[in-house]
Amino acid sequence: MANEATSTAESPPTPPTISSPAATRRAVLNTLRGSSGNLVEWYDVYVYTVFATYFENQFFDSAEKNSTLYVYAIFAVTFLMRPVGSWFFGRYADRNGRRAALTFSVSLMAACSLVIALTPGRESIGVWAAVILVLSRLVQGFATGGEYGASATYMSEAATRERRGFFSSFQYVTLIGGHVLAQVTLLLMQVFLDRGQLEEFGWRIAFFIGGVAAVVVFWLRRSMDESLTKDQLDAVRSGADQASGSIKELIGKYWRALLICFLVTAGGTIAFYTYSVNAPSMIKTAYDDRGMTGTWINLFGLIFLMLLQPIGGLISDKVGRKPLLVFFGIGGVLYTYVLITYLPTATSVVQSLALVCVGYVILTGYTSINAIVKAELFPSHVRALGVGLGYALANSAFGGTAPLIYQAAKSGGHVSWFIFYVTVVIGISLLVYIFVLRNKAETVLDREQGRAFQ
Repeated sequence: MANEATSTAESPPTPPTISSPAATRRAVLNTLRGSSGNLVEWYDVYVYTVFATYFENQFFDSAEKNSTLYVYAIFAVTFLMRPVGSWFFGRYADRNGRRAALTFSVSLMAACSLVIALTPGRESIGVWAAVILVLSRLVQGFATGGEYGASATYMSEAATRERRGFFSSFQYVTLIGGHVLAQVTLLLMQVFLDRGQLEEFGWRIAFFIGGVAAVVVFWLRRSMDESLTKDQLDAVRSGADQASGSIKELIGKYWRALLICFLVTAGGTIAFYTYSVNAPSMIKTAYDDRGMTGTWINLFGLIFLMLLQPIGGLISDKVGRKPLLVFFGIGGVLYTYVLITYLPTATSVVQSLALVCVGYVILTGYTSINAIVKAELFPSHVRALGVGLGYALANSAFGGTAPLIYQAAKSGGHVSWFIFYVTVVIGISLLVYIFVLRNKAETVLDREQGRAFQ
């Protein structure tokens, strides 16, 4: 017995089980199918901001000095629908499966893009042009609110356990990729069309592309694996499971996780929209008289940001999620002033590109892992609802409003107030990263599918 005890004590620890090649291939395919819809949906989101200066006169009076502000106000208002969409699609995904929710959301997004592309201008139908634009964007905000929670959940659940950070990072690869595609679309149109043609019909082509692309994505998403088990879905259908997707269940039992999700998102989302929407807008304004220079700078910067995402995900699979979030928080607190102050006055391409790329390296500390960090907070039966709602509430309050608040601050000569506001919100999230999150601790997702860190 003594010898047996000694032998047991001295035996080496059992090495962690590595996912099989078949499981890895399945994770790759499901990630591609799931993220393809994300790409199209976020193209539809960003084609609005990229082409805003070309279509604003189609919906608002060109003599109205606040027409640009109105366009960004519509962009901000659509974020009010994201919590509604996250609740609806989160509940739908937790009760009917991730695949069904993701297919439904991309269909809504595509339909609205086609409506915007085909809507007659203000000169033909008057104020109804703006009304249709607002309604279409509200529905798109509803769909986007559902897309984030369902896709973040699906990619986290479909990943192999030791590469969850890497696979889930493709949510932001494709999210940023949608912005890249919108910029590429503009660039190609600028090659073949003059500004007058872009304002007359070019912007319509851009929206039409997003609608048509969704047909392909619809087919791809219908063929992807479902990450919820058959037993879970059967229990919901039979009425035995009333807790899945329940807002009462989420708030009653997982309110702390929901609050953490909100606070983790707040600083990240305001930084994301400040760095990836406001900053490109500043560049476009600074290089407005230099042809396509501003578009090229924005395109290269966004491609750089997109390529950084898997790197951030891989790093988190080695060192944990918390170090990357702390890196982002400290960097965002220190760098926001630099970016917003010096980017509008940059006079060379190298200087402008360097300023945004430094910001994108900092931003990657949040964007590359935010999906997995939030998915790890909730159990599967309320995961899509919790991730989506926590994200959407913070996104609506701080992210989507950032372009509008910046434009208003700029118009009033109070850009320094905006810098202070963004810095404070990032600072609050930084405190959560440091004092609330625990690095490499066992998570709910670990207990369901195996530990990510041994």
